[in-house]
Amino acid sequence: MPQTLSKSSQEFVPIQEIRDGILILKNGALRLILMVSSLNFALKSQEEQTAIIYQYQNFLNGLDFSIQIFVQSRPINIASYLNILRDREQQQTNELIRIQNREYIEFIKNLVETTNIVSKNFYIVVPFNPPVFEIGDQKGIVSKISGIFGKKEEVNSEQKEIKFEEYKEQLLQRGDVVISELARLGIRAAALGTEEAIELFYQLYNPGEREKGKMPLPAA
Repeated sequence: MPQTLSKSSQEFVPIQEIRDGILILKNGALRLILMVSSLNFALKSQEEQTAIIYQYQNFLNGLDFSIQIFVQSRPINIASYLNILRDREQQQTNELIRIQNREYIEFIKNLVETTNIVSKNFYIVVPFNPPVFEIGDQKGIVSKISGIFGKKEEVNSEQKEIKFEEYKEQLLQRGDVVISELARLGIRAAALGTEEAIELFYQLYNPGEREKGKMPLPAA
């Protein structure tokens, strides 16, 4: 897993660094990204829908900090699935089943080509804005932490580390509140790790790379 975004992407991403799954923005603010499960609201009864709306309203009203909710939609890539079906077709000794398998492959291909089928991922961004400090390190999105969370006066590395851990703990507490409240709605949520967050932003800012399956390795 690469540890940096491409230079062109970094110009547009307001992130200085990702550490321990925490996004450190260039303006010094911190962000935690939660990936959440979906809820099939339309299949619920009228009473269940009313209860969910009421619980969701209570969830939003009960927060003493803002959150951001966003949905990522991406076309479904079925290339690997079709390759598996083709392998099974080659291994099949029954000619009738081979023909059915081949027809099924064509059906899936045509369905995807003629229908806009997408997968959706749901995220919640939890913020934390520390007290006034200045940013020191501008080396990139996943550089070693250095010069972060320093006040006007110089502070040593140990003090910087203490501040980061303090701010991270407060942010994670907010994340736990959101996760707990979403559980009441029957929605699961989990914080993204460092590599998962990097991959998310890489795909957001490099949509053409999605079809390749993996992010390119950084230059040596």
